[in-house]
Amino acid sequence: MSFRKEQQITDQQEQFFASIQNLDFVPEVPIEELHDVFNSIMKEGFHGICFSMYEDGQEPGDHITEEQVLRRMKILQPHIKWVRSFSCIEGNEFVPKIAKDLGIKTLVGAWISDDKEKNRKELDALIEMANNGLVDIAAVGNEVLYRNDIPLEELKAHIEEVKRSIPSHIPVGYVDAYYEFAVHPDLTDICDVILSNCYPFWEKCHHEYSLTHMQQMYGQALNAGRGKKVIITETGWPSKGENLGGAEPSAENALKYFINTQLWCKKAGIESFYFSSFDESWKVGAEGIVGAYWGIWDKKENLKY
Repeated sequence: MSFRKEQQITDQQEQFFASIQNLDFVPEVPIEELHDVFNSIMKEGFHGICFSMYEDGQEPGDHITEEQVLRRMKILQPHIKWVRSFSCIEGNEFVPKIAKDLGIKTLVGAWISDDKEKNRKELDALIEMANNGLVDIAAVGNEVLYRNDIPLEELKAHIEEVKRSIPSHIPVGYVDAYYEFAVHPDLTDICDVILSNCYPFWEKCHHEYSLTHMQQMYGQALNAGRGKKVIITETGWPSKGENLGGAEPSAENALKYFINTQLWCKKAGIESFYFSSFDESWKVGAEGIVGAYWGIWDKKENLKY
């Protein structure tokens, strides 16, 4: 095949290809050595994490206090550069405010659902926070197409509205599973940045192949983005719960997955947000037992590893 200018790979693609040729998989070592590597990563700090709002007895829809958000954010502060939030109301508005006070950058999400009245509140709050300097990246919706909450054209209109309404230097995107950006190129076109969720666990992948599968997911989003920056907005592994096909939740598998993803993302120059910060009991209902065990910290805010 002859060379064509339009087939040139971007710098991001070049770094990605180089990284998968020289992988540093975590070897089969005693768990104590894994803990040492984990502690080294935590001490050095990593790019970003998804913020977990809810303690036992709390769930989405409850209003969370600023004091609770501040307490949890201070736990995360020494280890991260960025934090990701999922909503802009019911106490979630405190996340970017406190993050900025603590010197942490913010990926701020408006939660878009089939509730049009709440959608309006979310969008207005996101726009206001962005105009007040609290937003470094704006995300309009999270897995809306996956849940089939609103039509694609309505989602695109929300994204366009936010882009018109906030300073132009703030990138605006939409968060969904990696494959959605190839399925909907018109949606990809209007996003400034591609915000991709990559979960080998939910695709029943055995933990030994989980990093390879996550790299394939990222590669698909990178190709779909056609030169646009791609950020991994969620990836993680549960530390407890029932198996899903070949995917086995365990403390050791979750620890290895965290280490592998952090080492690879650093090598590949990829910005990623680990899911999640704290275990949240309310997620049992939506995802089964595994839903409550995705945190690096447990529900009592103790580091697991």
